[in-house]
Amino acid sequence: MKKSIYYSCALGGLVVLAGCNSKMGQFKSEYFNTNPNPLEVVGQQVPATVYGNVPAKFFNKNAEVTITPVLVYGDREQTSAPVTYQGEKVRGNNYVVSYDNGGTLTVPVNYVYQPEMQKSELYLAFNVKQGSKQYVLPRVKVADGVIATAALASAAAVSPATAADAFQRIINEKYSADIRFLINQANIRKNQLDSKEVLDLNQTIRDAAAADNRQIEEINISSYASPDGSLDFNTRLAENREKNTKEYLNKQLKKDKITEFGELTAQFTPEDWEGFRELVAASNIQDKDLIISVLSMYKDPEEREREIRNLSSVFETLADEILPQLRYSRITASVNVIGKSDDEINALVDKDPSQLSVEELLYAGTLTNDNNRKMKIYSEVVRLYPNDFRGYNNLGKAQYINKDYNNALANFNKAAKLAPKSAEVNMNQGLLSLVNKDYSAANRSFSNAAGLEELGDALGVYYLTQGDNAAAVKAFGKSKTNNAALAQILTKDYSAAKNTLSAVANPDATTYYLTAILGARTNNASMVNTNLQKAISLDPSLAQKAKNDLEFAKFNI
Repeated sequence: MKKSIYYSCALGGLVVLAGCNSKMGQFKSEYFNTNPNPLEVVGQQVPATVYGNVPAKFFNKNAEVTITPVLVYGDREQTSAPVTYQGEKVRGNNYVVSYDNGGTLTVPVNYVYQPEMQKSELYLAFNVKQGSKQYVLPRVKVADGVIATAALASAAAVSPATAADAFQRIINEKYSADIRFLINQANIRKNQLDSKEVLDLNQTIRDAAAADNRQIEEINISSYASPDGSLDFNTRLAENREKNTKEYLNKQLKKDKITEFGELTAQFTPEDWEGFRELVAASNIQDKDLIISVLSMYKDPEEREREIRNLSSVFETLADEILPQLRYSRITASVNVIGKSDDEINALVDKDPSQLSVEELLYAGTLTNDNNRKMKIYSEVVRLYPNDFRGYNNLGKAQYINKDYNNALANFNKAAKLAPKSAEVNMNQGLLSLVNKDYSAANRSFSNAAGLEELGDALGVYYLTQGDNAAAVKAFGKSKTNNAALAQILTKDYSAAKNTLSAVANPDATTYYLTAILGARTNNASMVNTNLQKAISLDPSLAQKAKNDLEFAKFNI
């Protein structure tokens, strides 16, 4: 075998020598093309594929060539994973390239993105091994620069979630008292009017009428008859009970000189079968299940009463324990308690926050757009109400907006100790994980915040960092933010991106920079120049960024 190989390589001519023993020729740039070129950031990575076409009579039969992608930027260079190809006579497990026919090469490329990579060159380095000989071939440049538009995704631009207050300026309170009647009677007995329940209700109505922060919204009378006896009789009876109760109440209001009490309403129920069912169900009557089944079987009131009377073993108990409780009129006062005004709350924030409830203080934080004032308010919440997680969460949010990430994290963690299942706290911890590029932790936190309305923007940024631009678009939904527009640009939905950018509530330098990129991608030079000027006027550092940005390579900026 060795002899035949020797003769095949010794049959004269330069071609045979090149195929076996001579050094490899130099690779040329025209042998290669790179997709994409320029390179492009996807998530946090710079992935690409270099494809090569090796001509015939080029790849030596006894050569092993290790190809290493090298990205050169500034005074640094970074390598990607090497790939090795071999000639036909090499014993190995690498991809084989034919000497006679040539062949194709595929070289995957991937780098962790660094901002300096925008201005860069991608080379292929070649290390050759032929038997005992090793040598290096000249590098070949295969791509220029990195488009870093995806790197504009910003977790810092996402607003953390606020733990909401439960402040209500008007709180409705209801107070009631029952006037009870004897069987088949509608007259109100004095002992009922002198009961503690009725006297307390009258006093509550007087106090509400006199108080500046209380308002009587309505007084209602509901009168009932028990479901024994004929329907006609019970109808007249319940109606008379309502009439007499209303007359009493009008006299009492007049006596107490109460004229502002909203609306006085009244209604009666001839036979309170629903109340009967509830009382029986809650009782200890032995055959209560049988009674309840009778109520279900018979819908006609008179049939119901007849069948229940037929239950002679229990009817006496019903007559003694249940039916008397259904002969009454209930007076209910609906009173609105009116809380402090916004001006009063703001004044107390500055003068004496201790006079404010936790709900009022948390609400005060929503009355200002000044983030420093928010921090002051939430610091008071933490001081005065240290066991309420919302103060720590909202203080952390204000610090996050100020980019004070260390203190924000400390407060989010304190909130998590008090309320580990809070969706708001979990989302906010996830945002800080995004800022710190801990994507696994961010994913866990966001999973624990599932269902939170504010989560969409945070998830959108997370998906952008993972290079899943389609998922990011879905997560952002109808959000009108820079990040949402970036996702649309990366998925080439330029019309949607334009609409989103034009609807950003408070456009900033990034808004205009993204609009300039949109102009470049739609070949609108005026759009590029106008928006770059606006962006740079707000953030002068963008001038150098734009100069190196390959999005604008075709434009005179």
